Amino acid sequence: MSESLTLGLSATIRDAIQTIESSRLSMAVIIDEMGVIKGTITDGDVRRALLSGNGLDDLATVAFNATPIIADASTTDQELQALFSLHQIEAIPLVDSSGLFMRVAHISIFRPDVELEARADFSAAVIMAGGEGQRLRPITTNTPKPMIDVGGMPIIERMVRTLTKAGVSDIFIAINYQGHYIESHFGDGSDFGVSIKYLRESEKLGTAGALSLLPSRPEGPLLVVNGDILTASDYGKLLAHHKEMEAVITVGAVQYQVDIPFGVLETDGASVTGVAEKPTQRVLCNAGIYVLSPEALDLIKPSSPIDMTELIENATLEDVSVSAFPIREYWSDIGSPPDLEKARRAIAQNNDDG
Repeated sequence: MSESLTLGLSATIRDAIQTIESSRLSMAVIIDEMGVIKGTITDGDVRRALLSGNGLDDLATVAFNATPIIADASTTDQELQALFSLHQIEAIPLVDSSGLFMRVAHISIFRPDVELEARADFSAAVIMAGGEGQRLRPITTNTPKPMIDVGGMPIIERMVRTLTKAGVSDIFIAINYQGHYIESHFGDGSDFGVSIKYLRESEKLGTAGALSLLPSRPEGPLLVVNGDILTASDYGKLLAHHKEMEAVITVGAVQYQVDIPFGVLETDGASVTGVAEKPTQRVLCNAGIYVLSPEALDLIKPSSPIDMTELIENATLEDVSVSAFPIREYWSDIGSPPDLEKARRAIAQNNDDG
């Protein structure tokens, strides 16, 4: 039995994430103490659970598929390929003659062209780097916020390198406040293995308005990211989600947890119907990471200030499809001195861990 792919019934969503990532087969298998399959859980299952308000420490069984497609280990390659095609799936758990889990068959065995990790095939990426970073002064008095050093490297350089590694080949950087520092650092991007061009704002256009400065309409989905965040987000899976949902705009979302230190009254008018003792509330917050299909740009007026939040609101009012993609990977907004120090500690810890 392949223990590296299996989890017990007491495993958490956090455990499932670790197993999925370590296996690289897109799946973890949940079994009972006898080795009988009780369900499977994928990265998509995890993100849907987070969208529903579950937390990483909730049981993985709240997110798993209790009726997965399973095949006998004696199933022929031809039969497995037929199952992959019929059910539009990438992985199938295999069991022995007693019904006990043995291993997972993955479609990549039969199709070498199928990559285990989704590629981020965006038309281009746009990094919004024109903000003044007023909450970080005096650090940003003579340095644009995206150029602040975190772990020996400017925040925005970490982002550029991450995007390049994910397969993004064309990057636009929207600049305004002290933008010449950013231009001087990156040039045309050739030293970083990517093509970089600049969207120069003559006036502040907000977190979406600079998209009207793009030289041409993109042919496919556009990735837009704020220039003051650190994240290990999986951009390939973000794009796959955007396409699967047939969305015009996809918003990356991080889960924020609030622990209320009091008993919360449940009421019906003046009548108390119950008391929740020190409950935890989870909400999804805008992470500053977006995917925009080309038609989303039609909602932006040329050279007119508009923030992403307003763009999203306008899209929902016009019944334009907007989806949310929960980010479960590391994410940090460098908006204040405490946020900056927290991010620096996280980078230092990661470097220490090798």
